[in-house]
Amino acid sequence: MSIKSDRWIRTMAEEHGMIEPFEPGQVRHTAEGRKLVSYGTSSYGYDGRCANEFKIFTNINTAIVDPKSFDEKSFVDFTGDCCIIPPNSFALARTVEYFRIPRNVLTICLGKSTYARCGIIVNVTPLEPEWEGHVTLEFSNTTPLPARVYANEGVAQFLFLESDEPCETSYADRAGKYMGQRGVTLPKA
Repeated sequence: MSIKSDRWIRTMAEEHGMIEPFEPGQVRHTAEGRKLVSYGTSSYGYDGRCANEFKIFTNINTAIVDPKSFDEKSFVDFTGDCCIIPPNSFALARTVEYFRIPRNVLTICLGKSTYARCGIIVNVTPLEPEWEGHVTLEFSNTTPLPARVYANEGVAQFLFLESDEPCETSYADRAGKYMGQRGVTLPKA
């Protein structure tokens, strides 16, 4: 198993639609020169962006968090250029990019250090062979202060690990419950 390079990522995205929309380089500034949290292709990964759709956790209904029976009313929907996550809370979002993972590839999602250094943690999520969709991102604000996450800027790096043999059963083969997800997807039992 080996990690895949920028050259491989560009080929797979441009010729096989692995990542759409796709940025072949690293974007660090807007056209007007405003600094961004970088996104796009890096040496051995792809820095994905956060879309402007958020679900911010709230406990106004004093609900119990249960992954087998998640109450959608535990979230407040928000659309905007940045999301303020309350102290010691979390929010869900999705990537701008739609991913199509090849059968012989496992993709790992790691939070960007810019956010981690501020106490904002992006959950580490594997993208399994032959999974496709928008990635639902989980942001935890571990600080006692409100924290800001920016839409349309980099939030997580995706690393592509290619196996020397295809898997026997892919995510598509077993009809995984998060296959083809679009938008922010809540937990499914």
